[in-house]
Amino acid sequence: MAPIFLRFTRLPASIRSLAIRSIKPFHSSARCLDVYKDVNLDTFTKLTQTNHRLVLVDFYADWCGPCHQLSPILEKLCSDPNIKSGIGGLPVDLIKVDVESDVGGSLGQQHKVTSLPTVFAYREGKPVSHFRGAIPQNAVLEFLKAV
Repeated sequence: MAPIFLRFTRLPASIRSLAIRSIKPFHSSARCLDVYKDVNLDTFTKLTQTNHRLVLVDFYADWCGPCHQLSPILEKLCSDPNIKSGIGGLPVDLIKVDVESDVGGSLGQQHKVTSLPTVFAYREGKPVSHFRGAIPQNAVLEFLKAV
């Protein structure tokens, strides 16, 4: 059996040009959403150290009503590929940290979380901004534009 490129060149010119136009180039695009739940310290450090993404860290608790209001907003915005950070146009990932877990409790203390929900934005391994409380979707969009 002849190699594929030899079989391709034996096709009539009209079919060959049609086949060439129908070949789509392969490309890779950034994933539009990664939601990380129940992360350990190593995973948290690795995820927040990324240079090509903005990482939102959502400190929450299961009993917290405002946390349940904010979580779907964050997940919806992070899943939209058109939503990018304002500085650098980076795609956005979301890390959810339950402050009632051992790891979440220590991360909450390190970040001086005093109220829930609290969301930190990490860029290039450093927290660049944060907000507290359940804010509406348009306020979260403004926050993302500012970071």
